[in-house]
Amino acid sequence: MFYISKKIEVSGAHHLQLDYQSKCTQLHGHNWVIEVFCKAEQLNSNGMVVDFSHISSVVKQLDHTCLNDLMDCNPTAENIARWICERVPHCYKVSVQESTGNTAIYEL
Repeated sequence: MFYISKKIEVSGAHHLQLDYQSKCTQLHGHNWVIEVFCKAEQLNSNGMVVDFSHISSVVKQLDHTCLNDLMDCNPTAENIARWICERVPHCYKVSVQESTGNTAIYEL
């Protein structure tokens, strides 16, 4: 099995739809640190699991955007992780650090 990971930092804004009172329902931003993990039993014809630039192109869609305009779900760190995982070939896990000490992980 071959494993790769790529870590990228992106800046973006969002506001959350919550069923309780929270400052996070107001538009605000984060510098998210995102790590994408991929694996494959066989390398592709180029000798890769997936091109690192392809991972970057998916994650960079989040950079300097309002995630509410991009995603069709409540843009929590958990949903951001799932959104990325669904768009990167051979991805099995995504870690989204919203701030120091606050990390969400989505894993297949």
